[in-house]
Amino acid sequence: MKVFNTLSGRKEEFRPKGETVTMYVCGVTVYDDCHIGHAMSYVAFDVVRRYLEFRGYKVKHVQNFTDIDDKIINRAQKLGVSSQDLAEKHIAEYFKDMDALNIRRAHVYPKATEEVPKIIEVVQGLIAKGQAYEAGGSVYFRVKTFPGYGKLSHQDVNEMKFSGGVEELDKEDPLDFALWKAAKPGEPSWSSPWGEGRPGWHIECSAMSLKYLGEGLDIHGGGQDLIFPHHENEITQSEAFTGVVPFARYWMHNGLLQLAGDKMSKSLGNLITVKQALERYSPDAIRLFILGSHYRSPLTFGVEILQAAEAGLERLRQAAKKDTGEMGSKGALDGGPYRSKFIESMDDDFNAAQAVAVLFDLARAINRAREEKQDVSQARRTLVELAGVLGFTLVELSRPMLAAEPFIELLISIRNDLRQAKQWQLADKVRDQLAASGIALEDMPRGTVWKRIG
Repeated sequence: MKVFNTLSGRKEEFRPKGETVTMYVCGVTVYDDCHIGHAMSYVAFDVVRRYLEFRGYKVKHVQNFTDIDDKIINRAQKLGVSSQDLAEKHIAEYFKDMDALNIRRAHVYPKATEEVPKIIEVVQGLIAKGQAYEAGGSVYFRVKTFPGYGKLSHQDVNEMKFSGGVEELDKEDPLDFALWKAAKPGEPSWSSPWGEGRPGWHIECSAMSLKYLGEGLDIHGGGQDLIFPHHENEITQSEAFTGVVPFARYWMHNGLLQLAGDKMSKSLGNLITVKQALERYSPDAIRLFILGSHYRSPLTFGVEILQAAEAGLERLRQAAKKDTGEMGSKGALDGGPYRSKFIESMDDDFNAAQAVAVLFDLARAINRAREEKQDVSQARRTLVELAGVLGFTLVELSRPMLAAEPFIELLISIRNDLRQAKQWQLADKVRDQLAASGIALEDMPRGTVWKRIG
């Protein structure tokens, strides 16, 4: 199994440190609902975990919640609620969204506000080593004391530019980053050896990964937008504190979701929330949309792509259905070769897009074999198993019966008659009009099926 390591910039043989793969994935800052960009990241790492477990590894998965942050404080003040209440509300909403997407829960979900003692311990250790210093009630890391700074983002420290705020002008060096922030009036704060304050963003993840996974974890994951400065600073402070190199053996970063060429983010105001997507599409279709591209590639959100994913899922569902006549009399379809191709794809840096293609190849083979009266029972079980490795349930969501259902069936019947008469243009017109009304048709070996897509 090979994994692309952001740190080395190449694929490397996957060799975990011990019997249990330790995996830390950066979680959300909980001040708003999760959007599809979040779903992209957590689906990707859900598949990483599922596949590792499928291949026989034990996995310990930790994912944090950043529940204290400038954005949380500002949003809470605007809404007239406490930061804690706002954070707890969106943590609950996070679980609803991710459970709906069939994302397995991490083994531990530490919250920054509950890990302040460990954070203070790490900051004190860095000060004792001379690699951090107190200034004005805040504590900063001395970047120039860490020779490897910039190795994850592949930047030269001498060419980096300061991007901090005016409150950080008392630092020794513009590149030094905050480990602890002095309290501001009216903001939540905790007692520390340097006075009242709160943790810096970067130190939270270092402290939590060290506490729950130990020194030298196997996989550290997150979006590509976290490579610098967040993950760069994590490496710096963690390796400086423990002396253990590397802090993480494999750095995995998913590509970013785009909408009309821009990254989808709360700050840009171009969000499509998970809840909004689930109102129109099944969880499996959203997952298929995400897994249709390699996890390291950017993904562009599009209604047409999601509609195509919904139709594609129907093909998989139909092939995965248990059929009373599946125990055919003319030989058996072997799912083994497809299983091997699936493993070959996933072993190559978790190439789920290629693995999905294998599922569709197997579904087509099952449908052909059924038409030829072959035994497809073993192949169908293989399809269900491998789909599960990618997190697909292949269960169609129950929806209220459409009042127009008899008319849809009539139009499908008319379209079939038109196709028999080779009136292709009219048949296509019926299909297109139904699609415009939110009804997708799929021509299967056993007949035409329809699905509501809007």
